[in-house]
Amino acid sequence: MASPYAGGVQPPSPAAAVQQQQQNHSLAFRVMRLSRPSLQPDLAALLRFDPRDVFLPEDALTGSDPSAAANFLDGLLHPSDSATAVPGDFTFRDRFLLRDPADALALPGLLVLPQSFGAIYLGETFCSYISINNSSSFEARDVVIKAEIQTERQRILLLDTSKSPVESIRSGGRYDFIVEHDVKELGAHTLVCTALYNDGDGERKYLPQFFKFSVSNPLSVRTKVRTIKDITYLEACIENHTKSNLYMDQVDFEPAQQWSATRLEADEHPSAVKSAIGDLCKQPILIRAGGGIYNYLYQLRSSSDEAGQTKSEGSSILGKFQITWRTNLGEPGRLQTQNIHSTPTASKDVDLRAVKVPPIIYVERAFMVNLCLTNQTDKTVGPFEVFLAPSMSGEDRAVLVNGPQKLILPLVEAFESMKFNLSMVATQLGVQKISGITMYAVQEKKYYEPLPDIEIFVDAE
Repeated sequence: MASPYAGGVQPPSPAAAVQQQQQNHSLAFRVMRLSRPSLQPDLAALLRFDPRDVFLPEDALTGSDPSAAANFLDGLLHPSDSATAVPGDFTFRDRFLLRDPADALALPGLLVLPQSFGAIYLGETFCSYISINNSSSFEARDVVIKAEIQTERQRILLLDTSKSPVESIRSGGRYDFIVEHDVKELGAHTLVCTALYNDGDGERKYLPQFFKFSVSNPLSVRTKVRTIKDITYLEACIENHTKSNLYMDQVDFEPAQQWSATRLEADEHPSAVKSAIGDLCKQPILIRAGGGIYNYLYQLRSSSDEAGQTKSEGSSILGKFQITWRTNLGEPGRLQTQNIHSTPTASKDVDLRAVKVPPIIYVERAFMVNLCLTNQTDKTVGPFEVFLAPSMSGEDRAVLVNGPQKLILPLVEAFESMKFNLSMVATQLGVQKISGITMYAVQEKKYYEPLPDIEIFVDAE
């Protein structure tokens, strides 16, 4: 369905107008945008129509005795021996009663064509119906037609009949065609329509016409990145900037090669029944017009097994979003975001982490904490000393090292790991923390950040 192109055509400059008047062209372009109709609510549709209304005179309800006319027509249309009765009366008392849930929409059941060019958004398909009309009394022959979309960056050819010109357009006749263009740029766009033809005098004439419109952003994607230990969380907030509701068919995060992504969703109600048909016919997510938002949360993990590869150049790129949606009547749209980067963090040449802690720990009984030291550089590092640093607050620690207070570790080759055990003992019951495990590089005379605190539960024997 087509809507007239109104408001989008820019008036020609005075020089162009003079030039066009001098040429006195026989042909002219007319442009209409092909767009889907809309459902137009009508409050008058709430006032129910009664078939008996056509029999009543205009003053039937305003006269001295409106019930007389009502009783007369009621008896005429619904005799006493009739088995059927039409609900309602002539006093409009029940005309606003909702007898069906759909009545609340106030929709008359008619589709309305857009009366203006409307807004064009990034990710949509611009579809236009173009007609070139011959308004002169002469026939135009050998018509070469071109249609292009011109943006700030490029010109895109949509139609070119140079190889097969239109043989003729008779007086009062026209030649119609449809062009489509996937909108991938923001800002000003110009639809350039040109015609090269022979007029009635055999003169070769050139007709250019320009139709300008602007492309806006339908939605915005705001992201937040948080890293907790080895897990990265990505939150995306999608906001609708259009004047119509958007039904999100697909919001997929495509992670970079070194990442794997899992979307985190709220738990469904226990009464919800999962099935293959339910997944196939899943309801799209609605983001309401004029600023509606919806949030997505993803959990990202490094997919590389080698620790040395996770810190390679370019690893700050997490991935990008693929978003598809539809409007109220199913008009599609599609966008792809730019690459999303993680929060820059200082790279570590050596990484110390706890691998295993016993599940049951008894007070004043030694236990082993399994640790792993990883060299994340391309050179040999070490040796190292591992010890328990004194408490910053000066208080005695509840978990201490059992035996020698310093553990000496040998050299670690490039991109290699070393596992070792540290004997410890707990002196207090309840929930305690293993804190202050620190590493010192002997040759470089460098202290590393202490290992993050580890919570344990200490039980009595």
